[in-house]
Amino acid sequence: MSTAGPLDSQFSPGSVPLVGSVPTPDPATNGVDMGTIDPVLIQQTKNEIRTLVTEITRLCQADIGLAEFYEEFLRRVVSALASHGGAVWSMRDDGSLQLDYQVNLPKSELVDDEASQLRHGRLLQNVIASGQPTLVPPQSGSADGEEAGNPTDFLLVLACLRIDQETIGVVEIFQRAGGGPTTQRGYLRFLVQMCEHASDFLKNRRLRHLGDRQSLWEELEGFIRSAHQGLDSKATAYTIVNESRRLIQCDRVSIALRKGNRLTVEAVSGLDTIDRRAAEVQQLSRLASVVAAANRPLWYTGSNRDLPPQVEEPLHAYVDQSHAKMIAVVPLYPPEPEDENDRNERKQQAIGALIVEELASSRIDDGMSERVEIVATHSACALTNAIEHESLFLMPVWRAIGKAKWIVQARTLPKTIAIATVILVFVLGLAIVPTDFDLASNGKLQPAVRREVFAHLDGVVIDVPVEHEQMVRTGDVLARMSNNKLEVEIANLIGRKRTTGERIRSLTRAQYDQHLTGGQQNEMAGQLLELDQSAESIERELALLREQQERLVLRSAMDGQVVTWSVGDVLLRRPVQRGQILMTIVDPNDDWELELNMPERRMGHLERQIEDGEKLPTVTFTLASHPGSEFEGQVTEIHRVAEVRGEDGNTVLLRVAVDRAALPELRSETTVTARVQCGRRSIGFVVFHELIETIQTKVLFWL
Repeated sequence: MSTAGPLDSQFSPGSVPLVGSVPTPDPATNGVDMGTIDPVLIQQTKNEIRTLVTEITRLCQADIGLAEFYEEFLRRVVSALASHGGAVWSMRDDGSLQLDYQVNLPKSELVDDEASQLRHGRLLQNVIASGQPTLVPPQSGSADGEEAGNPTDFLLVLACLRIDQETIGVVEIFQRAGGGPTTQRGYLRFLVQMCEHASDFLKNRRLRHLGDRQSLWEELEGFIRSAHQGLDSKATAYTIVNESRRLIQCDRVSIALRKGNRLTVEAVSGLDTIDRRAAEVQQLSRLASVVAAANRPLWYTGSNRDLPPQVEEPLHAYVDQSHAKMIAVVPLYPPEPEDENDRNERKQQAIGALIVEELASSRIDDGMSERVEIVATHSACALTNAIEHESLFLMPVWRAIGKAKWIVQARTLPKTIAIATVILVFVLGLAIVPTDFDLASNGKLQPAVRREVFAHLDGVVIDVPVEHEQMVRTGDVLARMSNNKLEVEIANLIGRKRTTGERIRSLTRAQYDQHLTGGQQNEMAGQLLELDQSAESIERELALLREQQERLVLRSAMDGQVVTWSVGDVLLRRPVQRGQILMTIVDPNDDWELELNMPERRMGHLERQIEDGEKLPTVTFTLASHPGSEFEGQVTEIHRVAEVRGEDGNTVLLRVAVDRAALPELRSETTVTARVQCGRRSIGFVVFHELIETIQTKVLFWL
């Protein structure tokens, strides 16, 4: 049916009643003798037309896309009318015409000739404005192009597409000229009926679209209500990703928020928490940062065309990790200020990005981009409000005050005043009432007179004749050491001394030989002189080595007591180095003292107390062996050098004199916990002075 046949001269669709909405031939239409036409051909033609009309009717009831419908509809109408071609035109919102689909559109008249286009366009607009179907003969209308007309050599059959009394388009058929008036009216009637079916399709499609829009608006209303419900940025981000996933109808939605100069993924749909150290999360954060810096959305469906180079590399890095088929990254910008001056001065910077992903398909469904834009707009507004709310000064404090407003209500006001009064009195007491200000310190109790016994030379301890707590007197042997190297040197010197003595005696006897000449005697005298000097040198070296050998015997330098525990087990047969302390001797009958390690950070209070007072501070202490008893002492010396001592860190050594008679049985190195008295200060300062000093050092110093 693609070419003209007997239908032009022998078939009149509108001349006889329709059978199943299909026009039937009329032998009297054009005065043609039907006996000359094969009845079988006529019946086949009727069947073909009925089939096409049935297909058009079913097509109008199908749920398909508009472009696909226009293609199938126009192709069947053109085939049923055995016409040259056709076109479907629709009205845009601005009033201009849009060609939705065409079959064999006459290019020479309607495409290549601008004047013909204008005449033809005015014709179509007149038909849409009137809403009435019409037949336009070939080459009709004014030739100057100012009026509507048909610039083609075809008969134009025009019928409108209407929805609820509104003309939204027109179907145009390019029919061959030459048919009679009745035949042409049949063409028009057939096209009008087909356009009514098409109008039903368009109406149903609009109803479905309105229904979908209604559902979309209901879902959008719920999304907006949920997104703007809270003012916590993290909670808002999680609400957005979980609610918008159903609204957008995608596999995954993520939100990245600005942290400094880059965006960081804050929430992912379906996940309660995210691991920001994961490679996939880091790559997604990097991609969002790059897209936000470019200030334009990214829609990726598998094609690298038109991708900026700075976006391509992080995009492919993330796709390799996530295997997503479709990725949309839409930067989120805060709403523009209402004041035009503020709008011009304020540079828009993305506060975050909305990331939409499809894992199974790269196709973007109809309306997805629109839904994503709507979600992005409301998400940006909700997140902006949340971020600005969180950035308010002392917001946690104001929030707590707002939640606690019940305390000033009429029923609770007396209780509130009473509690506030108690708190005020307590605070004033902390600031005004004085108390003793003591500095805590740890130390040891030990005799004031003590000596450390150390090794004078390297060696090995071979004998320790003393024991722990043994009383010794000045000069008593405490330990004996051996030094093999020293003994070898002494033995070598003794051997050299003997050899030198033998040579001296031999030369002395040889001098009395009367056969020697004067020169020989002089030579021998020189050798004797040299040997005598060598013997004296050896003797001096041997004296020094023997002196060192005597220092291998360690003796007590004072009368006292050995206080080193298990001194024999610790030192016997052990190699020691020069200067190493081997044991300690103390005088238990003399005065005792405390050695306190005062932390360096507390020395300022102690120095101020010394400056204000006339004497050094008093110390109250307790012994680890007698925890229930307190004793007193007096600071006698403060070292001027701070050193690291044990776990206390940098400390200053204080020496404290104690009354030996007031102490119980004394043991050297007894652990002591002491309080150094530094006058009287307010209770609040005494309790919180370390906190105050920490704030002054760690916070106020850096402001």
